[in-house]
Amino acid sequence: MLILALESSCDETAVAIIRGCSDTNEVEVLANCVASQIDIHKVYGGVVPELASREHTKQLKPLLEMALEQAGVTLQDIDVFAGTAGPGLSSSLLIGHSAAKMLAVSSGKTYYAMNHMEGHLLSPFLGKSQPVEQAMGLVVSGGHTMLVDIVRVGQYHIFGQTVDDAAGEAFDKGARMLKLPYPGGPEIEKLAKLGNPQVYDFPRSMLHEKEEGKQHSFSFSGLKTSLYYTLQKEEQKHQREQKANHQAGESDQEFQLAPAVLNDICASFQQAIIDVLVEKTLAAAVKHKRSVVAISGGVACNKTLITQLQSRLSKRGIELLTADNALNTDNALMIAYAAWLRQQAGQESDSLEAGIYPRFSGF
Repeated sequence: MLILALESSCDETAVAIIRGCSDTNEVEVLANCVASQIDIHKVYGGVVPELASREHTKQLKPLLEMALEQAGVTLQDIDVFAGTAGPGLSSSLLIGHSAAKMLAVSSGKTYYAMNHMEGHLLSPFLGKSQPVEQAMGLVVSGGHTMLVDIVRVGQYHIFGQTVDDAAGEAFDKGARMLKLPYPGGPEIEKLAKLGNPQVYDFPRSMLHEKEEGKQHSFSFSGLKTSLYYTLQKEEQKHQREQKANHQAGESDQEFQLAPAVLNDICASFQQAIIDVLVEKTLAAAVKHKRSVVAISGGVACNKTLITQLQSRLSKRGIELLTADNALNTDNALMIAYAAWLRQQAGQESDSLEAGIYPRFSGF
């Protein structure tokens, strides 16, 4: 069975084609094409919705042709079409979602309107020997941070999610405050390798939350506020030094963090996020007796996070499943794979009248 999926939930235009074998449950990746918009949005320090949707419209047709050529198939060969219906930017979602429905209508084939977060959640199982099984899923992306109990394909229970900023959002906002290039997460990770994570004592919000229903929740807005005040203190310290230098006859210099200070701040800031993610994931897996943890989303590209999470879980005999970095960032391969799993699980296809849903309200 051939499945073609389109993904355009934010600022990545993506097309993927896979071949699934019902007899062996194996999936062969025939094409996985992604057009990134990082260079376009970097100038603005974040994603501009109007520019993103315009670029999706421009990139979708050539990307689709590229994927079909790589796979060595035609649109008539495709058995199932899938498109991301949400969550994401409305203007971006409409491009890929509408195109996928159009392709399904024109060919008279099955259509699945896919949840972007389900794609992330299931992506660590792609290419693994074991099927999707009971596991604790940690999804850490730019817009979402959540702990999800995976019972089986299509049956998920959200144990906890962020009450404000997501982990990826905290990284990006923190990087903007530190005047680092977009996207901020990789920049902070790069500088953190050169710094000392114990120099600055940033808060670990809700780390030891005891209130019923909130033990698995996350909060990163306080961390962002703490970084703001830390930078203010550093600037005040600079001003005091400038005042002393001025009295000594030296010229004033514009405030700029010394490289060593910046590295320490990045290392400490990153460690505060990692501590919360690792401790809460471990606690949830132990409490709910899960022997497997599956991590996904853009923040899962952070090697320090993966190393520390792997270390803590292995001591409790818990296996960690990760996806390739190309699957952690937005892509259509995870959407095609999730659609294949839905089809294999016997779940009904979606109506061609299905609309988009920009906000995440569950699976």
